[in-house]
Amino acid sequence: MRDIEKEIQEQLDAIETVCNVRILLAVESGSRAWGFASPDSDYDVRFLYVRNIEEYLRVDAEKDVIEWKLDEVLDISGWDLKKALHAFGKGNPNVMEWANSPIVYRKSAQWEELRDVVCRYFSEKAALCHYYGTANATYQTFLTGSQVRYKKYFYALRPLLCCRWIERYHDIPPMRFEELMKLFDEDEAGLTAALREAVRELLARKAVTQEKELNPQIPEIADFIRSECIRQKQRADAAPDDRRYDFAGLNKAFRKVLGGHTDS
Repeated sequence: MRDIEKEIQEQLDAIETVCNVRILLAVESGSRAWGFASPDSDYDVRFLYVRNIEEYLRVDAEKDVIEWKLDEVLDISGWDLKKALHAFGKGNPNVMEWANSPIVYRKSAQWEELRDVVCRYFSEKAALCHYYGTANATYQTFLTGSQVRYKKYFYALRPLLCCRWIERYHDIPPMRFEELMKLFDEDEAGLTAALREAVRELLARKAVTQEKELNPQIPEIADFIRSECIRQKQRADAAPDDRRYDFAGLNKAFRKVLGGHTDS
């Protein structure tokens, strides 16, 4: 039987050696981190890395992405810290999720300092547009037929609940679906007891269902996704642009990681 945790650590060690980089953070980013993995779900490992300072001072710059491994079990890739910090500066929700993943494979002391900086760049506008767009694309592509893959429900439900979380708390939503489900206990309009029970039942069925298996539509869930996509599009369109457009703090943090000056 494969020891996946050990194998992931070995792969991360190999990346550092072969690519001559230092990994600051490595996390799970997919359905395992979200809390609704299927029996045959793969491991979506994402990492942030930094090169030696000399590599950032050359004309023919290195690639800023390492695509390391992709097979039926492991999907491992990473971003250069400079690329990641630029994404954080724009409020990119994908990297925000990496920063807040509940499953951490590797974390440096430098990352602990960086996380406090990058999370200040959370943007409600960017997050709402991202999560609404993800939910709507999933619904339109996979959830309009009479037979659906149950995992796709969660690929629409989770981002819509993230939108609800932002609406209520004005903060970065948690990755775990179970934490987002707490919204059902807070008198949220549209999050009915019947919908909650339908989602609970779906979670139980999902845990023993193969990813590509087709099953009948669940009207209670499908109706909520359809109506909530409409509502969240309106909210995303109307949300003011709260992205900071100020990279000073990120530049300072980047120089500190590289060992450069920390003054502005």
